[in-house]
Amino acid sequence: MSKLISLILLLAVFSCANQEKSIKAEKHPNILLIVVDDQGYADFEAFDNSDPRVVNPNINKLAQSGIVYTQAYTTAPVCSPSRVGMLTGKNQFRWDIPASWGPGLPESVKTIAEYLKEVGYATARIGKNDLGRNFHKYDTREYPLKHGYDEFLGFNAHAHDYWLLSKDIKDRTPDPSGTSAVLGPLMHNYGEKSYSDGYLTDILTDEAIQYIKTERDKPFFLTLAYSSVHHLIHEVPQKYLEKYNAEPIENYNPDSMLAYGSHEPGSYSAYYDKYSRIGAINETDIRNYYLANLDCLDENIGKLLEAISNEGIDEETIIIYVSDNGGSPLTGANNSPLTAGKYSLWEGGIRVPMLISWPGKIKPGQTQTDYVSTLDILPTIAEISGVKIEDHTIDGINLFQPDSNRLLVWKWQKTWAVRKGDWKLTNTNENHWKSRPSNFYIKPIVNDTTLKLFNVKNDPGERINLANTNPEKLDELLNDYDVWCTKNIGNY
Repeated sequence: MSKLISLILLLAVFSCANQEKSIKAEKHPNILLIVVDDQGYADFEAFDNSDPRVVNPNINKLAQSGIVYTQAYTTAPVCSPSRVGMLTGKNQFRWDIPASWGPGLPESVKTIAEYLKEVGYATARIGKNDLGRNFHKYDTREYPLKHGYDEFLGFNAHAHDYWLLSKDIKDRTPDPSGTSAVLGPLMHNYGEKSYSDGYLTDILTDEAIQYIKTERDKPFFLTLAYSSVHHLIHEVPQKYLEKYNAEPIENYNPDSMLAYGSHEPGSYSAYYDKYSRIGAINETDIRNYYLANLDCLDENIGKLLEAISNEGIDEETIIIYVSDNGGSPLTGANNSPLTAGKYSLWEGGIRVPMLISWPGKIKPGQTQTDYVSTLDILPTIAEISGVKIEDHTIDGINLFQPDSNRLLVWKWQKTWAVRKGDWKLTNTNENHWKSRPSNFYIKPIVNDTTLKLFNVKNDPGERINLANTNPEKLDELLNDYDVWCTKNIGNY
C-alpha cells in the first residue's frame, strides 16, 4: 500500500512539473517589430540577387536565424498608407477613397497595439509614426498614444533630420515642422525630448535598448521604426562616409538661406528639397551615401541584437523585420531585378525585404518563396499571443501558413493591381519624375495605362506583357478585382 501511495505522489509531482513547463512554454513572447524605410529589394543581403556591395552582417545574421520571405508585399508603394495597412491588417483603401497619401486611422479600426494591450502587453513605439494625417499633433487618432501604444518617442511626419534634434535649432528655424522636412526635438509621449547632439539612428537604437532593459511584469510589444534609409540620405556619421568614399555635405544652417537657393530666410524645406533628389548629388554619389546610411543601420541592428542576447531574452522574443515599401530611386536604392520602385505599383514599389526570427521556436535558415503580405503581421502576432480576432474584414492571414493562390489587391491613386497565384494584372504606368532617378532604376517597358498581365513567378521584372496572349487569365483577374472592390470598399 505504501508503495502505491509513493507512486501516486511521484506521478503527482511529475504532472505538476510538466504543467509548469507547459505554462512557461506558452508564455506570451516579447514582440519586436522593426520597420525600416525605403530599403531596396537588392539591398538585402539575405536574397540571392543582392547587390555585392551590400554587406550587412547583422541584418544578415538576423535573417539566417529564421525565415526570409522572398515575395513579401506591402499594401502601398509609399510609407503612410503601407504603414496603416501593416498596423491594422486591413487594406487601408477600404476606407481611403480614393487611395491617397493620407489614409488616416478610423476610430473603429483596431491596431496591433490595441489588440495586444487587451491580452496584457506593454506597448511602445520608437521612431517614425506616419499615417498620413494630423502631423505633429498629440490629440488625434493617428498619434501612437491614441491607438494602443503606452509610450511613444519619435516623430509624426514623413521624415526627420538625422542630426538636428535640439530645441535650439527648432527655435532658430522658421519652418521646423513640415511633413517631409522636420527637425528639432522628438515627440515624447505628450511632450518633447531634445537632444543637443547625437545621430538619429543611434538615438532610436539606444532608446529601444533602454526600453528592452526595463524590468516589467508584462511581455512587451515594441515597434522600432527607423527613418533609415530615407532622405536625407547623405546625413551619415563620418566613419561610414569614409568607408564608402562619400564626401560630407554641410548640415542645414538657418543662417545660410542663399546656399539652398531659397528666398526665405533660413528655410529648412529648401535645404531638404535640394538634397532629397538627384541633382545637387549625382547618380554615383547618391548610391555611396545610401550604402553608408544602410551600413550605419546594420551596425545599430547589431547593437540591438546584442542587447537582447545580453538580457537573456532571445528565445522569449520574436522579431519581425520589414521595409515599409520598395526602395526609392531618388535615394540610390537598388530594386533589381524588379521594375521601378517607390511610388509605383510595379514590383519594385511594393515587394520588399522581410524576415521573421524566433530562436528556439522557428527553425533557422529557412526561405519562404510563397507570396505574403505585411497585412499578415497582425493575424500572425495575434495567433502567437492568444488574441482573439472576431473582425471579419481583416485581410491578412498567418505568415506561417501562406496561401499560394490567395488574392491580393492594391489601389494607389489612379492605379491598381491584383495578384493571384503566379499572375499579376495592373493598369499602372511609368512614374513622372521631377528629377532623374538613380542609375539602378529599372524603367518599365510599357508606359501607357492599358491593362498589363505578368507571370511574376517567371518574370519578376515584369518585362513580358502577356495580356494579349492570355485573355482568359486577364478576364479572371479583372473580375476578381472588381468583385473584391464591390464587396470591400467602404466596408471596414
